[in-house]
Amino acid sequence: AWYVPCLASLETLQELCRKENLRCKSIGITNRNLKSYEVEYLCDYKVEEGTEYYLVKWKGWPESSNTWEPQKNLKCPLLLQNFLSDKNEYLSRVREGKALKVRNHVKALRPAVADYIVKKAKQRIALQRWKEELNRKKNHKAMILVENTVDLEGPPLDFYYINEYKPAPGINVINGITTGCECTDCPAEKCCPKEAGFILAYNKQKKLKIQPGLPIYECNSFCRCGPDCPNRIVQKGTPYSLCIFRTNNGRGWGVKTLQKIKTNSFVMEYVGEVITSEEAERRGQLYDNQGNTYLFDLDYDSDEFTVDAARYGNVSHFVNHSCDPNLQVFNVFIDNLDLRLPRIALFSTRTIKAGEELTFDYQMKGSIDLTSDSADGLSPSRKRIRTVCKCGAVCCRGYLN
Repeated sequence: AWYVPCLASLETLQELCRKENLRCKSIGITNRNLKSYEVEYLCDYKVEEGTEYYLVKWKGWPESSNTWEPQKNLKCPLLLQNFLSDKNEYLSRVREGKALKVRNHVKALRPAVADYIVKKAKQRIALQRWKEELNRKKNHKAMILVENTVDLEGPPLDFYYINEYKPAPGINVINGITTGCECTDCPAEKCCPKEAGFILAYNKQKKLKIQPGLPIYECNSFCRCGPDCPNRIVQKGTPYSLCIFRTNNGRGWGVKTLQKIKTNSFVMEYVGEVITSEEAERRGQLYDNQGNTYLFDLDYDSDEFTVDAARYGNVSHFVNHSCDPNLQVFNVFIDNLDLRLPRIALFSTRTIKAGEELTFDYQMKGSIDLTSDSADGLSPSRKRIRTVCKCGAVCCRGYLN
């Protein structure tokens, strides 16, 4: 039998069941709660004969079931607070002097205000679901938050969260190593970095101590050392809680840290689909028409492969460019020692304060074809079309390429 994942949300399925008076235990609609009502969000406001009413969207019910309810019957202080906050936000933006108009002694919100409040409520619900989805799929302990106080943009429609490379058919990102170091207290004389001809990348505080351009060789799944080994950093995932947020200067989504990050600390990996350079060239031509691409060349040893994080990626998908970045790219080898297929890790170049946006330079070696949704409709750098940079750094070069 063939199984197709349902693209409808749980609430949408519940609405359909209640509309048709159907019970479905698997989605939580039973005889007991078929007729139950819970406020999902508030849509509108009016005053009649001195009584305040709110138009209520009931959770799990179609919008055709919305009803006007007196405020005294509502037990949802947070939703009331959101309603008033969204109303005031809209009015401050359009610079309207009054929220209410009077007709036949009935006070009501302007239609444009009510429309904005509903859109904002739906966006808030969509972003909350997206945040929950991201945190279900991530493989590290730190939290991922989502925030948009700028516009009505919701979650990206064609983005799928992954934790590691997604190889295209025929590409092996794990080369089948069967041996590891015999250390019981890394780093020993024959630990993984020394076997590869390099020094250990981390100091005793587990901070990076090598210069950009040098590779990182971490202990792998066959090493004798345990999970607390000081040479296991990137493979544990990001240790910091991060927030995907909407920028206010036309750069689309960005990422900020919610915790202080010390200099030379591992922050996140750049992951996506691993494809051949030929496929990357083909996709790049398609991306030209969209004005954005997330192609990252794996050119540590050769230029055979590229990481495409356009549809599949992690938080790094949303990290913006800066000409004065606080993150630096490093090539990492763990369970795959194929020099053509390094993992890409981003480390802090300085102390980063909590609440500060995370950025890296798209012109770093290995990332000259990488642009983001800040490209504003222009083609990627391979076409040599100049893309205006909006990073705002004092040393801004003016263009992304």
